[in-house]
Amino acid sequence: MQAIILAAGMGKRLKELTQNNTKCMVKVNGVSLIDRMLHQIAKKDISRIIIVVGYEGQKLIDYISTLDIKVPIKYVNNPIYNKTNNIYSLALAKNYLLEDDTLLFESDLIFEDSVLDALTEDPRGTLALVDKYESWMDGTCVKIAQDDTIEAFIPGKKFKFNEIKDYYKTVNIYKFSKHFSQTHYVPFLEAYQSALGQNEYYEQVLRVITMLDDPEIKAKRLNGQRWYEIDDIQDLDIANSIFTPDDDEKISLMMERYGGYWRYPKLLDFCYLVNPYFPPQKLIDEIKANFETLISEYPSGMKVNSLLAAKNFSVHQENIVAGNGAAELIKALMEKMTGKTGFIRPTFEEYPNRYYKENSIYFTPDNPDYSYTADDIINFFGTKSIDNIVIVNPDNPSGNYIKKSDLLRLADWSSEKSIRLVIDESFVDFADEEDSTLIEQDILNKYENLFVIKSISKSYGVPGLRLGILVSSNTEVISELKKMVAIWNINSFAEFYMQIEEKYKTYYINALQKVKQERKRFQKELSDIRHIRVIPSQANFIMAELTDKISAHILSKTLLIKYNILIKDLTSKTNNKNYIRLAIRNTNDNNILISALKEELNKI
Repeated sequence: MQAIILAAGMGKRLKELTQNNTKCMVKVNGVSLIDRMLHQIAKKDISRIIIVVGYEGQKLIDYISTLDIKVPIKYVNNPIYNKTNNIYSLALAKNYLLEDDTLLFESDLIFEDSVLDALTEDPRGTLALVDKYESWMDGTCVKIAQDDTIEAFIPGKKFKFNEIKDYYKTVNIYKFSKHFSQTHYVPFLEAYQSALGQNEYYEQVLRVITMLDDPEIKAKRLNGQRWYEIDDIQDLDIANSIFTPDDDEKISLMMERYGGYWRYPKLLDFCYLVNPYFPPQKLIDEIKANFETLISEYPSGMKVNSLLAAKNFSVHQENIVAGNGAAELIKALMEKMTGKTGFIRPTFEEYPNRYYKENSIYFTPDNPDYSYTADDIINFFGTKSIDNIVIVNPDNPSGNYIKKSDLLRLADWSSEKSIRLVIDESFVDFADEEDSTLIEQDILNKYENLFVIKSISKSYGVPGLRLGILVSSNTEVISELKKMVAIWNINSFAEFYMQIEEKYKTYYINALQKVKQERKRFQKELSDIRHIRVIPSQANFIMAELTDKISAHILSKTLLIKYNILIKDLTSKTNNKNYIRLAIRNTNDNNILISALKEELNKI
């Protein structure tokens, strides 16, 4: 068996990285794509490697000569690489296709060894390597039958987003038997190129072949093996984090992204916190139906969006400000505050991080559950001279919850002491107490010192819309906050969501019940696993303490590297104590995590 690598392209989307180098000479974690690929191919029983070069071809040839590849390498030059597409490059190597079984690669790929193993260890002679379509993928897709027959090739211009559940993406690695090349591919390649020219793609020949009664080629499905196609600098950035050989660096690079994990193949994110059961498909479809209008029209300004938010939460327009996520409002409010401010730790660090350390006073509960009550807060801060107190309820990461009557008692106390009380209730809808919110006009009217912040992302499951609210009867501060944020801080999609959200209240209530039921089940399942102590939670996440048999850092690293599961290591948030935080996802996802935890912890 031989290998053919198509490496003639210019890689324009990588910009300055390919100004003087070929695309496959770009490095991921210090190793070029071609270096990595050639050494992976050389481990197989390969008689020779044929590389089709073009752009900066001699530079690539000279570079490869320094790589100490033991397998013989032959080069085919594409002199008109800037006028042709890859069908012409492969046509230049067609005589090689006729001489032996072939592994065919595009040179802009990075993949782990198991990807190549899946192809070479399959006894079938002619295969197209495919993977289930995900939103980060781009390029040719296929539809396949249960017996791996390729029913259709779907080029980009034929792509239908309403059919993506049926699509598989071609990995751009193929195995052609000598017989297939002789009887199918090369004859069709010659005919196709003769009829349609050189500015085409070799996959289009395969598309024609799959229409035959006996196309001979089948699909080979990947099952979790990692690969990535490098087309631009964002792809390169993601590939660096996926394929770094340093596991600690991988975790660090992943956490530094603060989201965007949908671009990571099959990653299960138990770190970031959303409602897995909302929004319903009907709400999503309503947004889709208005997509063209929403993307092409300006959103309303602050006045209108304050009105929409006020309508949804049944408060007065002058008492509410809508933000580009709660984070925007936290930043604005913390910048507005002055004096000594009390924080409870561990907590959502965006609050203390946005305030002056020299004016911050911290209360850390002295118990392994990090639990505390309204009385604990009063007793601790009552002896301090403070101007503000910030409380996240339920708290993050502990899940600690103070019931509404006690919060109102705390509001009375802080009002008497002339202390501004900031309550973040981003997770309060998940609490078992039915009437738990402080966002009520009567409550706001009573406590001018009270400020309530709520992230819409967390409880409503729409983090991509970036929505949050802040309410208070202190209209002077609310007015100033509205001036501090941009006039168009809310985009049209978020505005439209606020416009229609009330219609889906019943769906939302049902979704909350599902989260609470799943939380109860999830906590019980976790409690049955060795070396985990589950801390009761009233949020959509669970904090747990690990025994000294395994560290939180080691466990989080193992889950990411071995199972592609991301969890929150709380070591840095708990003064180097051994805690983790697990988001509550849907039952199927939670079962995957439970299984992984059992496998790793029950064997210790």
